[in-house]
Amino acid sequence: MSRRQELERHRHNVGEIRNIMNSMKTLAYMETRKLARFLEAQQAVVQSIETLASDFLSTYPGLLEASERLSPVYLLLGSERGFCGDFNQAIARQADAEIDSTGGPEATVIAVGGKLHPLCEPGHRKAEFITGASVAEEIPTVLSNIAASLASLQPANGMALYGIFHGNGEVICQRLLPAFSNHYPEGPGYPHPPMLNLPPAQFLAELVDHHLFAALHTLLYTSLMAENHRRANHLERAVKHLDKQSDALGRTCSALRQEEIIEEIEVIMLSAPSLDEFQPDSGS
Repeated sequence: MSRRQELERHRHNVGEIRNIMNSMKTLAYMETRKLARFLEAQQAVVQSIETLASDFLSTYPGLLEASERLSPVYLLLGSERGFCGDFNQAIARQADAEIDSTGGPEATVIAVGGKLHPLCEPGHRKAEFITGASVAEEIPTVLSNIAASLASLQPANGMALYGIFHGNGEVICQRLLPAFSNHYPEGPGYPHPPMLNLPPAQFLAELVDHHLFAALHTLLYTSLMAENHRRANHLERAVKHLDKQSDALGRTCSALRQEEIIEEIEVIMLSAPSLDEFQPDSGS
């Protein structure tokens, strides 16, 4: 096989890889559009719960009891698949910084995403690993596994839960528990308490559960959308690189083909005199 034929075969393989990556990029873009719809609805749910909590706590501010010694738990949202740059490395770096500053040796880590798991194994002794979501339809299963992990922890002195995830172009550390710690009402409350079917303490406990469920949904949707944005951009750069490589190979193959044609012409021209010797004499 000539060098040109080898390059042609290599160019064909590059083209196939390029088409696969371009399809993956298209799927990532489609996933972000779907997640954007889910995320908008979920953010509205969280906002409604927080508004309700603010109104409720304006009447019962004493129900939020501050605790000095809460066991820190860090929920790290990484990716289950690759082709997203340093997505998981950024989560691991932020987690290390947060744990060193506030968590200490008692911190527990819940790492979500197969690509994130190896980055958490060396540094965190108290760690649980959960398979992440590749598409939006898998998020309810992931959420159920997170809830099971949180329920299995249940420290006696209470839990300070932090979520570390990608959102708004950066890595965010958001406090999830204790709930509503940043939503104290401003100004005087309503003149009359709300009409409840449950005791106020029980109502607040169930409201906290609903808020945590909705907030975790929001974090998972936000993280998966950021992951797919990162993947689409990463694959876009890879496709452009392969296009340039294919074009370069095409030019090289054309140049080699021209050299082959020139060599063929030279061979024909060199053999032309010897062919003339064997031509029959038309005058004899």
